[in-house]
Amino acid sequence: MGGLRQAAKAGLEAFLARSGAARAFGGSRRGEVLILAYHNIRGDDATPSGDRSLHLPLRSFRGQLDRLTGNHDVIPLTEVFDAPRSDRPRVAITFDDAYVGAVTLGIPELVSRGLPATIFVAPHFLGGQSFWWDAIADSEGLTEPVRMRALEELRGEDRRIRDWATANHRTIVEPALDSRCVSEAVLTDVASAPGITLGSHTWSHPNLARLDGAELAEEFTRPLAWLKERFTSVVPWVSYPYGRWSPLVATAAQAAGYRAGLRVDGGWYRPGRDADFAIPRLNVPAGLSADGFALRLAGLFCQ
Repeated sequence: MGGLRQAAKAGLEAFLARSGAARAFGGSRRGEVLILAYHNIRGDDATPSGDRSLHLPLRSFRGQLDRLTGNHDVIPLTEVFDAPRSDRPRVAITFDDAYVGAVTLGIPELVSRGLPATIFVAPHFLGGQSFWWDAIADSEGLTEPVRMRALEELRGEDRRIRDWATANHRTIVEPALDSRCVSEAVLTDVASAPGITLGSHTWSHPNLARLDGAELAEEFTRPLAWLKERFTSVVPWVSYPYGRWSPLVATAAQAAGYRAGLRVDGGWYRPGRDADFAIPRLNVPAGLSADGFALRLAGLFCQ
């Protein structure tokens, strides 16, 4: 059944892309910015594992970059609030989690094209640690009931979720090295590349909307201080883990010294009209077709 739904979706996207719907719907985007949210980039021959939607094949990533550079201005995240320099739509590229594959496969593709990007880091996981959503996923990935229990009841906290999984006899399988978090040494190397900046993904990647004031302050202040002590290419932006936020979370982020906060859903961002601490992004899942990517760049299916 899942295969049939996927085929029907691909067919619809192909029809819309070729019918001119993307051009008709897109219209003028002057003054707006589309911020893309990526997670991991895996080799084309790598065996899919973990939370499948987060691990985009390198071939697909290259194709998306080719489309972007042909039709858009790819700008640094820090220029999102600036006035546009041309009539072309503007796009900013971000990565959450600092996966090894994203850093060693994805970033070189950007650097070779002279494209900027920001990597959002949760320092607690640096050094080859895996993330719970990859470790407890089965051959079908993660079911929605498991994901929701992990995010809400267990607050998105890695140790609590792994303990729950063990107690409930779920198999924990550590993913391949390219699907784990990078080391500090590798992060140091990539942070020196032209156009590459680092931002905060909190300290330990919890569901911020489930934390209290003191816990929120710790999750916001600790990673920003850690990054600034070690790197010069740090932007005071935070990417909310799982995209979970609330007005209280936004207030805490601003109090901790951040300039802006990013969700992981939504579409085009309108500076001056959308809230700076709930900025939308377009999440780019691994299964997204080339036609689907083009339609989302135009604003279709972004929400």
